[in-house]
Amino acid sequence: MNTYKTSEVAHIIGIHPNTVRLYEKLELIPKPERMANGYRVFTDFHVEQIKFVRTALKVEVLQNGLRKQAIDIIKISASGNFNKAIHMTESYLLQIRNEQRNAEEAIEITEKLLSGSNEATETAVLTRKETADYLHISMDALRNWEMNGLLTIKRRQNGYRVYGDEDIRRLKIIRSLRCANYSLSAILRMLNTLSKNPSADIRQAIDTPKENEDIISVCDKLITSLRLAEQNAEAMLTHLENMKKQIILNPTL
Repeated sequence: MNTYKTSEVAHIIGIHPNTVRLYEKLELIPKPERMANGYRVFTDFHVEQIKFVRTALKVEVLQNGLRKQAIDIIKISASGNFNKAIHMTESYLLQIRNEQRNAEEAIEITEKLLSGSNEATETAVLTRKETADYLHISMDALRNWEMNGLLTIKRRQNGYRVYGDEDIRRLKIIRSLRCANYSLSAILRMLNTLSKNPSADIRQAIDTPKENEDIISVCDKLITSLRLAEQNAEAMLTHLENMKKQIILNPTL
């Protein structure tokens, strides 16, 4: 059985020794044995587990508890329960693929709403409360979307906001995209792009942050991040299967 010092493990992985210690503190790797002088003693399993941690956390996926699932899988793997970790990773992969379907369906709904092919022309004039009730969203969500510039609502002479057909259609688009976890900035970017160029590619517009955007999160490039997360989850499964085989062949790891 090979053994390593903290600095040696860090060198093999290409990380700072403090990162190795942090992983131990967070229980992402098994607690190493210690020598009489207090130095940690790491094994090949620690090295493989750290590689697994790096793979699992490579892509930031936060929506619907995906990040927490990845952390839980890492901890189960660190405990040596590979069968459970593999089962959890399979479920994790299925959820990622479901998130991808939701993201794509939201784009399809957006395309239909923009074409106006799925609803007849009406002459709706609704109040904010009526609009919220009609769309099954909260008044706070409406206020938030307006405050973030996703839509500008006309007012009557008495100052009350009124929502017309175009406003309702725009809100349906926003609602669908928000339900699929697209960020407000990504939705605004897409809407602004389409207002300038109605024939623009929706997927590209919503998934490609501009260089001048101050803060870019994974939800600003949701399609790309979910695709990468799927690849990572598949790599996690392969890594877990390999670690399981190695432990079976060499239990002293």
